[in-house]
Order: sequence, then structure tokens, then C-alpha cells
Amino acid sequence: MEWGRSAQKGRTREALLAAARAELAADRGVTVESVAAATGISRTTAYRYFANQRDLIAAAHPHIDLVSLLPNDAPQDVEARLNLVLDRFLTEVTIAWEPQLRAALRLALEPRDGKTPTDAAELRQGRGIGWILEALEPLALTHPDIDRNILARAIRSAAGIESLVWLTDVGGLSRDQAAEVMRASAGAILRDAVRTGSWPSRSH
Repeated sequence: MEWGRSAQKGRTREALLAAARAELAADRGVTVESVAAATGISRTTAYRYFANQRDLIAAAHPHIDLVSLLPNDAPQDVEARLNLVLDRFLTEVTIAWEPQLRAALRLALEPRDGKTPTDAAELRQGRGIGWILEALEPLALTHPDIDRNILARAIRSAAGIESLVWLTDVGGLSRDQAAEVMRASAGAILRDAVRTGSWPSRSH
């Protein structure tokens, strides 16, 4: 009996999340009330699962299960590895999940209780840094003075939902053009690090 109730709760939660993701994909404002109406679930019940819009959007944020974006036969050339990662990261994650990522980004930047939200990273963090770090692994042997953690974050800053929003909404580029710019920017950051051999500068 307990198992049946637990299974029903799981189905109800997933129904609410599916409705939230559908509304985000359609670029409609999503609220606990709107997903309750879309699923035929009462507002009271919906609020038992998600206390507010923030909780709902955080739960609807895509959780990408891919541990790696590199193929099994990935090359050792770092730039080639990074290009492989970026090709999938930009198309299969950033652009494919754009509405959901935009919603999480907006929410993370909104003030909470009168201040900048302390949980912004919770909504915005993802596997991007880890995927890029994997691409950079050969640098540990070839360029040991490069701080790969900082380099991965620099590359991530040039390629992701934040960059996509600026390039398309402010810069007026198409998504294909934005993806090309992000690839070029990320590649330039990597090449600069490899050229200098010690990155960032030890003087900083």
C-alpha cells in the first residue's frame, strides 16, 4: 500500500515537472498555478510538491546524465578534444535546453529576500566545467604550469547559456552564428594559454 502511494506521488511530481518543461519550451511564464491547471492537479496538491516558482523551476532544470562528451577514441590533441566537447555542449545542452536554462538563469539573477540569491550557483551549475576539464587533461603533461581549473572556467564563460543570451538577444546573431562565435572564443582562450605556457600569469 505504501509503495502504491509512493508511486502515485512520483507520477504526480513528474506530471507537474513535464508540464513545467513544456511551458518553458513554449516560452510561456511558468508558475505552480499554471502547471497545476495544465495537469488537472489541484493547486493545493501542486504546492505540496513545489512551495513556489523557484522550487519548481529548479526541479525542472535539466539534469544531464552524460559523464563525458568525448568519444572512446578521443584524440590527445587538446584543441581537437575541446572542439569535440564544445560541439556537443553547445548543441545537445545549451541550445537544446535553452528555454529551461534561460528560466534558471533569470531566477538565479533575481533578488531573493531583498538580496542577491545565495543559491544562484545551485540553479546555474552544471557539468560543463567537468566536461571541459576532461578535454584539457593532456595539458597536465604537456603544460603543467597552466591552471586547468581556471582555464576551464574561462572557456566556460565564453560558451554557455549566458553567452548565448547575449549573442542572440543583444548581439542579434542567429543561434548558429552564436555557436560559431562561442567556439572561436573558447578556442582563442585555449590557444593563448598554450602559447604562453603558464596561465594565468603568475604575476596575478
